[in-house]
Amino acid sequence: MVVALLEALLLLLAAPCPGQRARGPVFQPSFIHMSGPRVNALFLGNSSEVSFSLILSRIDEETGKLQHSNCSGSRRAGDWNLSVVPGVNTSKVTVSLSRNLQLCLPNATDCCTAPLCVAETLQVLACHGSVMLAHLLIQAEIYANSSFVGNVSENATIIPNQAFQPLGSCPCDLTAGACDVRCCCDLECTPDLKQLFTGSCFTAVFGGDVNPPFDQLCSAKSMDTPDWFPFLCVQSSLDNTPFLGYFYHGSISTPREPSFKIPLQTSPGRVFTGYRQGDPIMTEENDYFTVPQQSMAGQCVGNAPVAYLQNFDVKCLTHLSSYGEGLPHDVRINSGTGDFIQQNVIYGTITDIDKFITKSESPPTTEVPCKNVTFAEYYKFICNDKNIKEINVTVFLGNLCDGEILTQRFTVTFVSLYSTNETELSGNPGYQVGKPVRAANLNDSDTFGSLKLWQPAGRGLCTSATYTPVLFGLDSLSGCMLEVGISEDCNFLRGNVTEKLNSLIQATHIGKRGNSNDSDLNDWVQIIRLDPYNSDTNVSTGNLKGICSDIPANLNIRIIIADVGAVQGIPQQEILAVQISYSTVIWQFQCGLTCENLNFLPITASVHFIKVPAQPPIPLTRFQINYTEFDCDRNDVCWPQLFYPLTRFYTGEPYSLCLAKGLALAFLFLLAAIMSNPWFQKVWNNSLV
Repeated sequence: MVVALLEALLLLLAAPCPGQRARGPVFQPSFIHMSGPRVNALFLGNSSEVSFSLILSRIDEETGKLQHSNCSGSRRAGDWNLSVVPGVNTSKVTVSLSRNLQLCLPNATDCCTAPLCVAETLQVLACHGSVMLAHLLIQAEIYANSSFVGNVSENATIIPNQAFQPLGSCPCDLTAGACDVRCCCDLECTPDLKQLFTGSCFTAVFGGDVNPPFDQLCSAKSMDTPDWFPFLCVQSSLDNTPFLGYFYHGSISTPREPSFKIPLQTSPGRVFTGYRQGDPIMTEENDYFTVPQQSMAGQCVGNAPVAYLQNFDVKCLTHLSSYGEGLPHDVRINSGTGDFIQQNVIYGTITDIDKFITKSESPPTTEVPCKNVTFAEYYKFICNDKNIKEINVTVFLGNLCDGEILTQRFTVTFVSLYSTNETELSGNPGYQVGKPVRAANLNDSDTFGSLKLWQPAGRGLCTSATYTPVLFGLDSLSGCMLEVGISEDCNFLRGNVTEKLNSLIQATHIGKRGNSNDSDLNDWVQIIRLDPYNSDTNVSTGNLKGICSDIPANLNIRIIIADVGAVQGIPQQEILAVQISYSTVIWQFQCGLTCENLNFLPITASVHFIKVPAQPPIPLTRFQINYTEFDCDRNDVCWPQLFYPLTRFYTGEPYSLCLAKGLALAFLFLLAAIMSNPWFQKVWNNSLV
């Protein structure tokens, strides 16, 4: 059947279709070999008065050619659907399959009975009335999906820990309803398939058998075993094997592990349970949702994925000659629950174009003098826990002319569903990396506070610098230049610098968590301030002009954080303490080629996050300090763990069973020591007499 279809296609390609024009509207491409359930094509031309239809073509058995088609079809043929998204001069045509592509189980319906599930020929016709303008030929050859058979469950498959549950009979059987290559114990493998890999089956524990058995097994006794082997061998089944790294009890037990030690899920696998911080946002087409962002080199990358709960604000420079079309806003986003949400787009016009446009000195390079382009796009994601509830997009348009440089701006902001602009949370409950550190002034009626850094602009002067909030988990360093005269009073300079640095910290307390309550004092930690000097005492300025000592030019903010637990396996970070200190410098007036009356003093502010354990570590004993060779953390041989099976750390067998075996072993050693004593032999001989 496939050979006949290929011959028909060759004949069809050699001769033009009836009614097809040499010029005019066309499909691009005009022929598609389809191997999946969906395929896209473009219709080039004006589609305002064009009707599209889908026809399931048949092959004439006498001539071997496709049967002639007319324009009386519809957009549905058999199990196929046709959808058209019209445009100005280009329309998107999509042909999709609506049936199931899974292999059939016994007594199952609506499935594929053979591996080659679909082998059909389709035609998409574009007609104006009864006149055919263009046609698209599609050869569908789709194979059934044999990787999974059966109903899809919403529950994730949990693979038991082999340290607490016996090994299965065939561990290499990973695919249900299909034969796994090199897995000889797979019951789905027929004898004909096994002949292909009989000589290369999985051996040892991964193939369901330990071959050869390990030497300590009692049933593996050979001719050269020592005399003491029967007393020290291991009596166990082959499922209980040291190849797993454990000798364990055959019964099922639950591992005792605290919640904050649950490992993070690095790969979501087939079951998508929502977004976590840093995960890329997915679209309906299972692609990344992208917004232009700046790379490490400073250039803008157009196809950069948007990460969940990570805000950014970037500016990209572009010319009219290199300008690309704006981002598509008809792409639906995966909300995290399996549903897809549409973007809410609002368009506006830029009134003050001086903030976005600068003149270029290069000569014009395009024939079009001006064009309506996108100046800025603001994305606002409204989230709830691990899901996206709504997406609001604001797009500002304006005219860009040749010879001008456009500074495009792209902003992405994530906002909690239950918060307002005044009480935006930085985490729930623990802080999220990259979110602003919450600050409050609890000594004032208005508890609003701020913890900021400088964001220099222009010449980098402190008078023109703007501010940016301190972001959790990100070490930062910022600064600005302060103008100082040659006759500056040192005490006045110290006070002025201190005032500039203190303007960054308009708070008395810092929130422990990202959702700290303003009315609960236990949710906040007080800022520890270490003043640089006592302003009440006079500091000697010296007799030298233009030199001042003990200038607090550096502000040091140290924030101590820790992991204090986990919520659904995600570690929660909390702020334990905040300390603010100053580093002093000696300022001296600097002269270059010419001495002017003004000079510059650089002042800086740094933020350093220090991560510590949530609980203080257990201090070392005097024995561990003096006798390091007995420390299990520093040596390969650990003598204190000689009786490890008798301690609570050993979980391979029930503790009562280990204790009973240990006491029995101790009794045997004690009995052997007594019987080997000379006086015991003398008593034994006398008793026999």
